[in-house]
Parts: sequence; structure tokens; C-alpha cells
Amino acid sequence: MVFRRILVLMMGCLGCADQTTEQNANNNMESKSSVVDESGITTLRVRLSDGRYLAYRERGVPKNKCKYSIILVHGFGSSKEMSFMASDKLLDGMGIYLLIYDRAGYGESDPNPKRSVKSEASDIEELADQLQLGSKYYVIGVSLGCYPAWSCIKRIPQKLAGVALIVPFINYKWRSLPDDLTKDDYRKQLCRLMLLLTCYTPGLLHWWFTQKMFPSATVLEGNPKFFCDKDLAVLKNTDGYQLFTQDGIRKRRVFDSLRRDFIVAFSKWDFDPLELSNPYTQNESSVHIWQGYEDKVVPVQLQRHVSKTLPWIRYHEVPDGGHLLVYDTVVCEAVLKSLLLGEDPPLYRPKLVL
Repeated sequence: MVFRRILVLMMGCLGCADQTTEQNANNNMESKSSVVDESGITTLRVRLSDGRYLAYRERGVPKNKCKYSIILVHGFGSSKEMSFMASDKLLDGMGIYLLIYDRAGYGESDPNPKRSVKSEASDIEELADQLQLGSKYYVIGVSLGCYPAWSCIKRIPQKLAGVALIVPFINYKWRSLPDDLTKDDYRKQLCRLMLLLTCYTPGLLHWWFTQKMFPSATVLEGNPKFFCDKDLAVLKNTDGYQLFTQDGIRKRRVFDSLRRDFIVAFSKWDFDPLELSNPYTQNESSVHIWQGYEDKVVPVQLQRHVSKTLPWIRYHEVPDGGHLLVYDTVVCEAVLKSLLLGEDPPLYRPKLVL
């Protein structure tokens, strides 16, 4: 039961001169490629400076005709095939080029054994450079995929035209997070236990998630402890998180990628997001947080604290929303209009108690 709760929570919630010239030329030729699998599906990918490949897919208008370039960063257990329910009509009408990529070790991207908070931002920067997205581009992070977005704000703010953090997870190891907000939060204890297990007993954890003797290893059941009614309705009508099936997580490559991602996300970072100063004092770019009031994976109280601590971030709250906001077309389109056009829908202004 404890193991199921932990993983379900994480749902919501890797001549020398002549030779150098020739090598650089070859690297440039190989930096972008595509692979066709047995079913005839073509996967686009780029080759990073360390030799790893990142796979990606594209939506919206062609890159060379777009008005806005956006990189979408998926969350834990997801991939470039994630749902982001903005309509094609809106993407085309606004001139949006949407790039969704498999983070290291996910989907068809190579794992990164040296994964870190810093490397996630570097991957995004290299991806944008390889695909020539221009001097500035937008980043949208979802759930656990928000730690790469935070890292971009910290490390490459000058390259960001804007950032949207959708239901961003909270790392309980952020040093400035008040103890009185988290001391009674059972999620904090689950995260601590999961971090110990993933660091010190990975073999045991892998066995538990793949064994078939105990029903508690089934993790796709909708659990009202972690999902609100709206989230449960989404889970009933989607394929869910395929990496969390026993067949998916049985693959050691999949398990190890999930494990590394979790460890990086919930270990100590080299910076505290709550201590960031506004990198856009001239309003040249903007940062947004989107939170569901009914979210049971990331408590709204913690997200409101982040908003209060960082007043330069624009905070939006969906009154009946849970953790799966990206499955709501109205919300996704509001995210895009707010990020790109500066709209501030009254419906999503938080009703804070003074």
C-alpha cells in the first residue's frame, strides 16, 4: 500500500587542425537526424555535444513561419507523446510552433547517467540551438518537468521569452521552505521514504514494482487520496501513464531513468528557487505559475507560498482544477494566451484570504 501511494503520488504528481575541422563538419551533419522504427513511424532527434540523442515531436505551424516558439517539458513518467490539450486551431491561429521532447532517458531519448538540475537546462538550451529556435523562446514545464524550467530561469534567463510552470512540484528540501507549512504534510514523509529507497535499495524497489504476488504493486488505480474528482475522471478516460505499468517499468532502462529523475528532482539543488531574484526587471519576459485549487499532489497552500515569496511571478489558480490541468483544453489555451499575449483571465485569479 505504501509503495503504491508513493508512486501514484509521483505520477501526478538520464594535421590536428584539419581533423578538427572535418570532425566539426561531421558533427554538424549528424546533429539532426530521424529514425524509422519497424512500424514505419519516424522519430525526429538531435545529437547533443556529449553524444546523446534527444527525440522530439512538433505541433503547430512550421518553425520557419511561426510567431512564437515554445518548448514543452513533460513530467515524471511521461514523454513527448504527452497530452497538451490546446487545439490545433488555436496553435495555427496564433502562429505557435510547439516542440515537445523526450527528456533524457525517457521515450526514445538516450539516458544521461550524469543527470542533474543543471544538465536539464543544458539539454533545453542545446535543443533550442540545434533546432535554431532563435535568440529567445518560451518554456512550459509540467509537474516534475518544472525543475528543468526552474533551472532555465536560474541559468539562461536571457534566452527565455517567457516561462509557464503548470502544477509545479515542490521540493521539500528547498532550504527556505518554512517548516510550519510542511511538518504535517504526509507527502513530505512519502518523498523522504521514496528518496531513501531509490538511493539505497533500487534492486528491491524494482522487484516490488514488477512482482505479481501482491496487488499493492498495481499503480494505475485511481486513488482519491491523491486525485480530485476531475483528475479521476481524466484517468478513467485516458491510457494513463504507460511507463507505470508492470510491463513498462519491468524494463530496467525505464526504471533507472525514472529513478534518476526522481533523485535529482527531490535531492538538494545547487540553488533555491524561493531565493531567486527577478531576472526581468524591465518586464522583457514573464514567468507564470498555474495551480489547481483541488490539486492533491501539490498542495495549493504551498504554491500560494511560492507565489507570495516571488511576487514577480504571475500566479493563476484554477478553482476546480486538480493536478492534471494539461488535459483541460480551456486551461491549456488560457496558459498560452496568458504567456504569449499577457491576458489575465479573472476566472483564474486566486481568491486569497487576507
